[in-house]
Order: sequence, then structure tokens, then C-alpha cells
Amino acid sequence: MSEQKSDIPEVFLKPYNAADHEDTIYQKWEESGYFNPDVCIEKGVTTPDAEPFSIVLPPPNVTGTLHMGHASMLAIEDILVRYNRMRGKRTLWVPGTDSAALATQSKVEGIIYKQEKKRRDEIGREELLKRIDVFAEESKDTIIGQTKKMGSSLDWSRYAFTLDEKRYKAVMEAFIRMYNDGLIYRGARSVNWDPNMQTTVSDDEIEYVEQKDPFYYFQYGPFVIGTVRPETKFGDKYVVMHPDDERYKDYHHGQTLEIEWINGPITTTIIKDEAADPEVGTGVMTITPWHSAVDFEIAERHGLEREQVIDERGLLLPIAGEFAGQHIKKARPLIIEKMREQGLVVDIDENYMHKIATNSRGGGTIEPQIKEQWFINVNKEFTMGQSEVPGVHAGDQVTLKTLMIKAVENGGVSIFPDRFERVYYNWINNLHDWCISRQIWYGHRIPAWFKAGEVKVQIDSPGEGWQQDPDTLDTWFSSGLWTMSTLGWPDMTEDFKTYHPTTVLETGYDILFFWVARMILMSTYLTGQVPFKNAYLHGLVRDEKGKKMSKSLGNIIDPLDMIEKFGADATRLSLIVGAAPGNDMPLSEDKIRAYKKFANKLWNISRFTLTNLADADFSVTAELSPRDQEILDGLHATVAEVGADIDKFNLYLAAEKAYHYVWHELADKILEESKEVLNGADNEAKLARQTVLKECLTSSLKLLHPFMPFVTEVVWQELLEDMRDAEMLMVAKWPEKIDR
Repeated sequence: MSEQKSDIPEVFLKPYNAADHEDTIYQKWEESGYFNPDVCIEKGVTTPDAEPFSIVLPPPNVTGTLHMGHASMLAIEDILVRYNRMRGKRTLWVPGTDSAALATQSKVEGIIYKQEKKRRDEIGREELLKRIDVFAEESKDTIIGQTKKMGSSLDWSRYAFTLDEKRYKAVMEAFIRMYNDGLIYRGARSVNWDPNMQTTVSDDEIEYVEQKDPFYYFQYGPFVIGTVRPETKFGDKYVVMHPDDERYKDYHHGQTLEIEWINGPITTTIIKDEAADPEVGTGVMTITPWHSAVDFEIAERHGLEREQVIDERGLLLPIAGEFAGQHIKKARPLIIEKMREQGLVVDIDENYMHKIATNSRGGGTIEPQIKEQWFINVNKEFTMGQSEVPGVHAGDQVTLKTLMIKAVENGGVSIFPDRFERVYYNWINNLHDWCISRQIWYGHRIPAWFKAGEVKVQIDSPGEGWQQDPDTLDTWFSSGLWTMSTLGWPDMTEDFKTYHPTTVLETGYDILFFWVARMILMSTYLTGQVPFKNAYLHGLVRDEKGKKMSKSLGNIIDPLDMIEKFGADATRLSLIVGAAPGNDMPLSEDKIRAYKKFANKLWNISRFTLTNLADADFSVTAELSPRDQEILDGLHATVAEVGADIDKFNLYLAAEKAYHYVWHELADKILEESKEVLNGADNEAKLARQTVLKECLTSSLKLLHPFMPFVTEVVWQELLEDMRDAEMLMVAKWPEKIDR
């Protein structure tokens, strides 16, 4: 049988062009309502008692635009969602965006300063927040539009924003409950301080940048000490050595020595502590507790005094004597010159490479400070309430650390790939109290009120004369509630009862600690449940040489550009094939182009098949030949393997097998050998092969739909009525073996 032009369905008269179809198809999906599991129940696609499958979208920042990391995340999650929807599960994928308070305020403040030369204090809190809200709303619309371009089948009727009313209610409930249980406290501890943005910064917002600086060796009494930061040394009056270091066995803990130092004679005290590494330098070090988290911990252990040397703006304080009021960068060479004159400089290594902590949101160098902040105590024991956490029972005495460990250790949460479990445990075992307050205006304002030394924690003002804490909460505090708050918590909504714990949390391995672990912390404590049953960690998308994509390197591949050039299906498939869980993946434009060719191949397969099924009478049952049955058996085996791989989160294997079957088995072998049967004189053999090809095409479309939803849906709409088991492919049943 040949392909006469008149036999070919009209849509196939032109080559496949993704741009002609993708927006139209997405609109049809949205209008159908099938992204919403409630509509699926109403229309009989699934049932109220079907097994739930739920994912909440890791909320992209409203400041940003879609990048390849987001695109990878969306592709992975949409594959899982579409597959499980086709399996008949009660499937929910909740969308949302994150206020990303620090980044958003920083961006808006930058815009204002560039345009008006005004800083936040000149604008005022109320006016700045109005401007940030306008910016966030515009950015939100942009990121939502870009998310749709990827074909993401999210239930937009359940859209959540970390700062909306429902999430505000959840955040206030969590803070007040944790405070009342003694798990949130206010105290002076060492924090990451950004002098540029005038706020504390969370650990995950720290970016370590390698740079070359001089490393100075100073004579400190009888000892030689080393540092890259001589400007902090004015307050150094403790010298620390390891208790087992034989070189210093004649010195004892608490011993005092009179020595000559930068501004004259001082009394220094010997501290024996295991934090001193005998293998590093001379094995002794001085400490500056106010300006180093490590030094602060040593001072805490031994009850040592702590004195501030540098203020919040990076200026030296009166303790620095003649250098007081100078910025530390300008003062450093002057301090060295003075110490050289005093004979305190032993040596200088001019080529010392080290990493400095910077704020990823603005590039400012972090200056540790001791500040009065709000913290979550991860080591405080409390009595567990109702618990579904494996190995933890109501009434048990536990800590938040305990809950985080038990949740994974006892199988409540499975981490994929499992090698990250060891990393997870190591991080938790070394976890410090979590600083949750920020000195910015955009975000959830802390519900604490002060008056004459009293503190009250509640949502509304206690009355006249009470001043609310001006600080806001770390964005990760609200993000830690994400699986719960998006489903209605603290109210026991039907969504919460049906879909929590969620089935999968899918995100990058780089935020395992900062987000995944904190969600486990918040959910187990507040609900007695794990937040999700599985944590799937994808790797980073890198350029074709394996380098990180960045503007400075000029190697960024923009997913929106790729969608415009090659289509969303090709872009999605390029991000899945070869991307094993937890592994970084190189990506090039050539790889994406190759999968556009595959979309074209599927288009041609569909055209050939449908053209050759046009005269088939499927009301008649034809007897299958052994070869026909062999073809069907091979198809069913592939379907079973692909399904099993998706169930095990081996999406890259599932995609490769589906791709290989359609191109190399169906197109190269089955269709080629079928031409002789379809053009032969044996009508029964022809009908039997048409029946087989119908099954091969419909099952292949279903098999590929989670990976390539657009082109498969376009073809599905062209199938004859009796070839389809659903009006839309997105709610068709996942293929099952049919005995003939």
C-alpha cells in the first residue's frame, strides 16, 4: 500500500512543527480540567478511592526566569505525574512560587537605587513593600507562563505563593507553636552577617569564592600564629592549643601570660581545646569569638569573654585604637605596617589561596557577628505528640534531630539515589541551631512584641506601647512547611487528609540539607508525619564540557530558546536521557536538536500507520500470525519495562527504552517488514497486521506521552474514534497486555 496524498490525514501533510501545536494543545489541556484530580473524578477518569499520587512543585523564585535546572525539575516531575495519572491514580501536582524574600528585596532595592539613588531607609518600609509586591506579581506571571511552556500538567486551581494568606496562617501557627514548646528562642549567637545588605544570611545563601590573599604569621608572645584577617586581632586575648599536643605540654589550661600586642601589653589566657589542630601551622591559634563561628563555639564551651571588633557596617570599633572608624579593607595594610614596626610580623605568604564566604544574593563578603536573633533549637528534648513517623511513638522524648534521623533511618522517607542518605546523616549529626530571623522588610514578619523588657509571641498586638519585632523570617522557614501549607495545613482539609504525606519530593541534590531536611524537621514535629515518602534528587545541568552554566562563561543554554527552536518535547527528552538520579549531566544544543528529529520520526511513523489503517475494519477479528503475536509480545514487554523503570525512578532508563523501541524496533523493523503484508493480496493477513500496528501506535503514543506530551497528544487527536480509549491522551489508560 502506498501513501497517496489523498489518503494522508490533513494534519500530516506538513512536517511536524512544534510551534504550530504546543500552545494550542496546552490550552486544550487546561480547558479540559484534567490537571485537577477532582475533575478527573467527576468525569470518571479516576475514582475517589483510587490510590493518591501527589507532588508539590519546588517553588521557583519570583525574581527569576526559567533556567535549565528548573526545566529539568519540571520535566522529571511531569513525567511522574502524567504516568501516574494514566495509571488511574488520584494524581495531584500543586504549583507555587517562592517570595525568595532576601533575593527579591535585594533586586528591588538595586533597581530603586539605580533609578532614584535612594536606599531603603529613605523609601520607608511601607512604600518599599508596595514596590516589591508589584515587582513580585509581574515576575510571578512570567515564571508561570514559562512553566506552562514546558508542558507542566500542574493543577493551577491550587496555586500557592509563600506569602499569600493561607501560607501566612501556616507560618504563624508553626512559629507560635514551636515558641510555646520551647523550640524557638531568642539569643545572642554567631551568625552570617552581610554588611552590604545589613542582614543575617542563611547557610544555603552563602557562596564560597576562591581568592588569593596574603597569609600573615605573627609573634604572639612565645607563640607564632597565622591569619588572613589581621583586622580582627585587636580582641584576641586567648590562645588555643590541643590538650594532647606534646609541644605545649608545659602550658596548662587557664594559665595567663603577659605579652606585647598591637596596641600595647595584654594578658592572654591559655585554652586547651580539641578544636586546635596540631597538624596545622604551629598548632596554636588565637580566637576572635565575635567574628568567627568556630571561635564562638570555643568561647561558649569555656565561658570566655567575647568582644566586638568590627561593627555591622565593616568599620573598626574603638578597641582598634587609632584605626577606629576605618573600614577593614582600608585599615588592613596600615595595621600590618604598624605590626611590622613593632616586630610582630614573622612572615607573609603573598600567594595564599582560600575561600571566602559571600552572599550569593548580592556578592557582599560575609562578616560573622554575634547578634540577638531567633533560633530553632534542634537539640532540645520535647514530648512527641501523635506520631506516624516510623520508630517514634506518641509520648517519646525526642529532639528535632532525632525526628530527622528516624524519618529516614526507619524508611519513612526513601532518598534516591540512596548514596545521599550518608550525606544527609552526616549533615544532621553536625547540625547547629537554625537562625531564622532576617533584618529585611519583605517576608513573614516575626509575631513577637516587645515592651519594657517583656516579650509576647502572638499574631496581633497585645495592646498600647507594644512594638513588633521588625525582623522577618528566613524564607526557608515558610518553605519548610511547603508540603503541608499547600495542602491546607493547619486546617485538616480534604486535600491534606488525602494527599499528605506527598508521594515524591523532587529537587536538586544541592538543597538536600537546606530544604529537604528542613521539611522533614517541620513536618514530623508539627504533624507527626513525614512530608513525603520519597525524595528524588536530580543532578545539575552543565554545559557539554561539564562546566557549570554561568553568564560570565557565556555557556548558558536558555530552555525558552530551545523550546522556540526545537520544541518542548525535544527539550524535555534531552534533559532526561542520560540523566541518572543525583548525577550532573552535560547538555548541548546538538543533543536537543537530535530529539527534535525523534519527534519528527514519531510524526512520520504516525502518518504512515494512520494512512495504512484508513481502510481497516476493526469490527472483524483477524487471526494473528506467529509473527504478529511476536510483535505484540515485544511491545508488551517494552511497556512493562518502561513502567517498572518509572516506578523505580529510573526515568533515564525508561526514556531510553521507549526511544529505542519506537525508532529502532517499530520504525526500522516492524513498519518496514509490514509494507509487504499491507500491500499483499492476503486480506486477512493484512487486517491482522493492521490490528497489530494499531496496537503498536496507540501503545507507543501512551508510552512516550509522559516524556513527549505535545507531539503525542497532537497525533492522538488524529486517531480514529475506535482507536482511542479517552478523548485526550493525557487521561488515556497506560497500556496493558491484551490477550488475543
